[in-house]
Amino acid sequence: MGGKSMMNMAALMVLLGVTAVTAAMSNDYGDALTKSILFFEGQRSGKLPANQRMNWRKDSALRDGSDIGMNMVGGYYDAGDNVKFHFPMAFTTTLLAWSILEFGDSMGADLEHAIEALRWGTDYFLKATSKPGMVVAQVGDPISDHICWERPEDMDTLRTTYVVNQTHPGSEVSAEIAAALAASSIVFNNKDRKYSMVLRLRAAQVFEFANNYQGSYNASIGRGACPFYCDFNGYHDELVWGAAWLYKATGDPKFWVYVVKNIITLGGSIFDFGWDSKQSGINILVSPTVMKSPGSIFITNADKFVCSLLPESPTKSVTYSPGGLMFKPGGSNLQHATTLSFLLIVYSRYLQAARRSVHCGSVVATPSRLIEVAKTQVDYILGSNPLGMSYMVGYGPKFPQRIHHRGSSLPSTNIVHKHIGCHDGNDYLTTNKPNQNVLVGAIVGGPDNNDQFPDTRLNASQSEPTTYLNAPFVGVLAYFKGGK
Repeated sequence: MGGKSMMNMAALMVLLGVTAVTAAMSNDYGDALTKSILFFEGQRSGKLPANQRMNWRKDSALRDGSDIGMNMVGGYYDAGDNVKFHFPMAFTTTLLAWSILEFGDSMGADLEHAIEALRWGTDYFLKATSKPGMVVAQVGDPISDHICWERPEDMDTLRTTYVVNQTHPGSEVSAEIAAALAASSIVFNNKDRKYSMVLRLRAAQVFEFANNYQGSYNASIGRGACPFYCDFNGYHDELVWGAAWLYKATGDPKFWVYVVKNIITLGGSIFDFGWDSKQSGINILVSPTVMKSPGSIFITNADKFVCSLLPESPTKSVTYSPGGLMFKPGGSNLQHATTLSFLLIVYSRYLQAARRSVHCGSVVATPSRLIEVAKTQVDYILGSNPLGMSYMVGYGPKFPQRIHHRGSSLPSTNIVHKHIGCHDGNDYLTTNKPNQNVLVGAIVGGPDNNDQFPDTRLNASQSEPTTYLNAPFVGVLAYFKGGK
C-alpha cells in the first residue's frame, strides 16, 4: 500500500509540475505550424524550385543515382548530415500524409505548403521504385559523409546508391515506402486524381515486392544502414503497416485480411512508434474499423498504449522529467514526444466519435485527458519548460543557436562562394558562435531527463534536428491551431 501511495504521489507531482510550467506561457500554434512546415524546405536535396522560401539553401546532389544509371535527384536529407536514408524518409512522408489527412482542415494557408512538402517526398519515391524488382534504399555513403563537415551544395563525398532487390531484399524500407505512397494517395485523391492513382498503384506494387521477397535491408546494404538506421525491430511490422495503409487507400479486403492475420505474430513492443517500430501506429490507424468489436486486439493494444503514457496510469512505462517531458530510452528524445503526442490526439478523436474512454486499472482516461497530456508535451517543446527554451528553432525568444546541422552551421553559398571542402568546415562545427543560418522550424533532439540542454553541436543526440521529429508535429500543431 505504501508503494502504491508513493506512485500516486509521484504521478501527482508530475501533473502539478506540468501544470505550473505550462501555465507560464501561451503559445502561438499557428506560427509554430507555419515554421514546422518551412523546415522541410531546409532539408531538400536536388534542384530547388523557384518558390523556395529557405533561400540560404541552394541546389545540391544533382548527380544522385548516376552510379547505377538512375535519376535519384531530389528527396530529403534526414537530419544534420547530407545522406538520404530512405527508411526514415519514408516514415516522415507517411506521417506527413497522416497529419494532412487528420488535420489538414485546420492548416489554413499552410495546407498548400504541407502538400508541397509531401509531394517533394512522393515524387522522389516514385523515382526510387521506378524499376520492377528493385527499390532504391538509400543515397550517400554515410561513413564518407559523416567524417566531413560540409555544405550539401559542396558535397564531394561518395554518393553511393544502395539498392534492395529479389536476392538482397529490404522489406522494411520497401514496405515503409509502400505505406508512404498509399497514405499520400489519399491526400491527393481530391486534388490530383491521376497522381493519386499513380501513387496507389505503385504502393501496391512495392508492397507486393516487399512481401514476396522478405528480408532485412540490414544485411542487404550493410554499412549503409547500420549503425545509422539499423532495423532493430524486424521488418514484419512495416509489412503490416504498409498493408494497413493500402487497405485505407483502396478498401481492398485482401489487405485487411493480411493485417488481421499478421498482427498477432508481430514481435516488439506495442508501446513504441517511430521510424523503426510501427506497432502502436498500426493499432490506432485501424482502430476505427474495429472500434465496436469487443475484445479486438487492435483496441486492446491501443488502450494499453494510452495507459503506458499517462502520468497517473498504474501501467505507465515512460518516465517524465521534473518539468514534465515524456522520456523513453534512446537518443533524440523529442521524437517520442512528437510521435506519441500525435497518436494520443488521433486516438482521442476516434474515441470521441465512438463515445469511449480508456480504462487503466482504476484510472479512467477520457478523450479530453489524452488531449491534455499531448498538450503538455507540445507546450514543453515550444518553451513552457524550466529553461524557458523553445526546442523549435526560430520559434519564441529563446531557442537553440548551435544545432548539429551542416548546412545551417556553415555560411551559405550566398555569402561564401568558394568550395568548402570536407575538413575545411571543422571550425564551424567546433565554434561556440551561433549557426550562420537559421533553420526555421527545426525541432532538435531536446533536453535530458533533468530538463537540461547544453546547446552544442558536439552533442548530436540533443542538438540535431530530423525530419521525422517534425512530420507528426505538423499534425499536432494543426490540431491545436484549430482550437479543437
